[in-house]
Amino acid sequence: MKENRFILVLLLMLFPFIYCSAQQTTMETFYEKSGFRETPRYDKTIRFCKQLAQASPWVHYTRFGTSLQGRDLPLVIVDKRGNFDPQAVHNSNNAVVLIQACIHAGEPDGKDAGLMLIRDIVISKKYENLLDNVTLLFIPILNVDGHERFGPGNRINQNGPAEAGWRTNALNLNLNRDYLKAETPEIKSWLSLYQEWLPDFFIDCHVTDGADFQYVITYGMETCGDMDPALTRWQSDEFLRTVDIKMKESGYPIISYVSFRNWHDPRSGLESWATPPMLSQGYCMVQNRPSLLIESHMLKDYKTRVTATYEMLRHSLEVLNRDYRKVIDMVRESDKFTVGELRKTPFPIQYEMSEKDSVMIDFLGFEYTSEKSALSGGQWFKYTNKPAVFRIPYFNKVFPSITAMLPEAYLIPPEWKEVIDKLSVHGIQYFTTKKETRLKVSSYRFREVTFKPIPYEGRQIASFKCDTILEEVTWPVGTIVVDMNQRSAKVIAYLLEPMASTSLAYWGFFNTIFEQKEYAESYVMEKMAREMMEKDPDIVVELQKMKTADPKFAQSPEMILNWFYERTPYWDHKFNVYPIGKTFDKSVVEKLKN
Repeated sequence: MKENRFILVLLLMLFPFIYCSAQQTTMETFYEKSGFRETPRYDKTIRFCKQLAQASPWVHYTRFGTSLQGRDLPLVIVDKRGNFDPQAVHNSNNAVVLIQACIHAGEPDGKDAGLMLIRDIVISKKYENLLDNVTLLFIPILNVDGHERFGPGNRINQNGPAEAGWRTNALNLNLNRDYLKAETPEIKSWLSLYQEWLPDFFIDCHVTDGADFQYVITYGMETCGDMDPALTRWQSDEFLRTVDIKMKESGYPIISYVSFRNWHDPRSGLESWATPPMLSQGYCMVQNRPSLLIESHMLKDYKTRVTATYEMLRHSLEVLNRDYRKVIDMVRESDKFTVGELRKTPFPIQYEMSEKDSVMIDFLGFEYTSEKSALSGGQWFKYTNKPAVFRIPYFNKVFPSITAMLPEAYLIPPEWKEVIDKLSVHGIQYFTTKKETRLKVSSYRFREVTFKPIPYEGRQIASFKCDTILEEVTWPVGTIVVDMNQRSAKVIAYLLEPMASTSLAYWGFFNTIFEQKEYAESYVMEKMAREMMEKDPDIVVELQKMKTADPKFAQSPEMILNWFYERTPYWDHKFNVYPIGKTFDKSVVEKLKN
């Protein structure tokens, strides 16, 4: 009897430890506890991340920045050797993989999938092999303020979860348009994290809008030729080929990002593009790092989407563990090429999709009809739940539409502080001149300048064409010299070449140079214009050509007189001239250092 009582007391004493141990073994996420219908709020997400760190020596929880509303930006570091420092990890020869979720906080699939996968790696050890050659950085929520604009009505096209966050941050800015212009604290912090770790591979988890189709997962990768050829081949022939097979075996066939040539219409065919560096995937491209965009399909239920995202992450890590050494070597070689050989040939700064080059593919869609809407006057697409396979063209070739010869260095006058600050945010190296220098440089003169009528991401977007000019300029003390002999040369080019896709000029950082600040009175120019025509008959011929080509000009006295004003010595010769210069002479760069 006493023995039984002793055993009972012992069991009661051990019960809390047994219970805690069982809890630790399972560690169900909030999403799982909800019956796969809900995603946790910010506080519950952070709590689970910290629990993972407490439960496993392979996990470290930290923060890498602060949002506008004062929330920490969370980071989970997972390493089997317990290396949580960038240098220690790189010294271990592990590949660094950065996975992020909730940059669009209404799309939380990657957050719940990532938390479960890390749990299954470090707690149950079901997939501990995924850490054999990989160190994992996981950002469960990047847009933390948008995440807490929580509610059931934030994604009209999306089937679950019950509630989720909002697409943009607290200032209504889309973080996934900010990677190059870098105006938000979230992306500035992300860029610091990126420079500190320089991940070898990046994964960004989203939920797609668009048409209805059978695929649960679509993806994006830079396989159209805008990256180093070796990296392009590996992404196409090894990474995607393997992941495609593995996802089919898991029951989730995949296809590249679905963008139909005619919106919502599968039969029109698919098109592809080179991703601009304002987006995360495009930014990693100019950093010479391969990346994967995961887009789960918004019309599938939440459990299906999260499970498929989990499988896509798992299989991606399997390939990266297999090919870790190859990936590390390829990105290092690409960095070396960027430093040494990049400037020897014209560098593509814009791409276009080829309208002539396509391949035929099978697309797993649903039967649908299209009719003209009596309500809106547009096409009303009606999808059924009847599976169908469409044989459609896929336009997956791009070509460089604009190129630029990159210089040995860019020169930026010190007054353009906002632009100079962007260099620091991107970790770009530069030096400052110590004396005034007269120097001939290459630059650009803008023409056909127009602006978007409504703001885009809070900025006035400029559209223009450029002509190359040579000019002799006096560069003041404090001029910034950006030597292109560095691994970030492609980032520099996309920031400072005005015709580059989503450059700083595109974003309106130089809009003041497009403003005419001095004007000639009509009574002055009427007399001066006649004197000019008497001295130079060619001006009369040129004026007549302008009037014939542009009826609006021909009917505008102000435009005609301003046209003459442009041809006087009084004209502002800095108007429409890019203030940044380019030198192609290495010796000039060395002289400027002294």
